[in-house]
Amino acid sequence: MKYLLEGQETARLKFRLLKQSDFNKWVEFFKNSDAARFLGMQDIKSANEQCKLWFDKMMDRYENDLGGMNVLIDKSSNEFIGQSGLLIQEVDGLTELEVSYSIMPQFWNNGYASEAAIKCRNYAFENDFTDSLISTIHVDNERSARVALKNGMVKTKRSVFKNMPVNIYRIDKRDWLETVR
Repeated sequence: MKYLLEGQETARLKFRLLKQSDFNKWVEFFKNSDAARFLGMQDIKSANEQCKLWFDKMMDRYENDLGGMNVLIDKSSNEFIGQSGLLIQEVDGLTELEVSYSIMPQFWNNGYASEAAIKCRNYAFENDFTDSLISTIHVDNERSARVALKNGMVKTKRSVFKNMPVNIYRIDKRDWLETVR
């Protein structure tokens, strides 16, 4: 499970693995109308089914060393903020490492996604997991696009991923090194 950030922290967040007991908290995320659409689950009608699919995918990722989302816990309030992590993805025929983030709507616009994404980026590059990171973002998801830009990424192309139109944002390790020197 080398791509997981279990036990990592930022100034405000703790990272831990997703547990089955998180289901009732995370199902609330899918009750937001954009969540399913931006994650390519728009054809699954119920929030419970969407959440179950999410959990099944994350547990499969954990078991098969394909990265995965980590639960984000606010260090001061101990609240469940959302999830973020590094995911091995197949995009346009290439295997890529993706920085991914999903924040509960009540915590939007507080900088949590950017804070988590930056930690994921730094963790991947500091541990030499890859020379390049991506984020695949639905073309209508302006909030996530802003996070990718704050993470030092640039939009490199438009594509189709999980049957949805996405923009691919990328940062190369050599560009990241210039910002940390």
